[in-house]
Amino acid sequence: MATKHRPEHHAELQLESPMDYAQHEATYNGFLTAIKWSIIGLAVTAIILYFLVKP
Repeated sequence: MATKHRPEHHAELQLESPMDYAQHEATYNGFLTAIKWSIIGLAVTAIILYFLVKP
């Protein structure tokens, strides 16, 4: 015989805090700047090694 279950009452939905877009964009721009300078540094290092290390 089936039992009748009452629906459980759940707590009210809680909305997450809104994202801080200004901070997100600042972090992303910092990441892009670090990548850009890393690539430039590696290119300069490769050029220097090309001229210094000759057989």
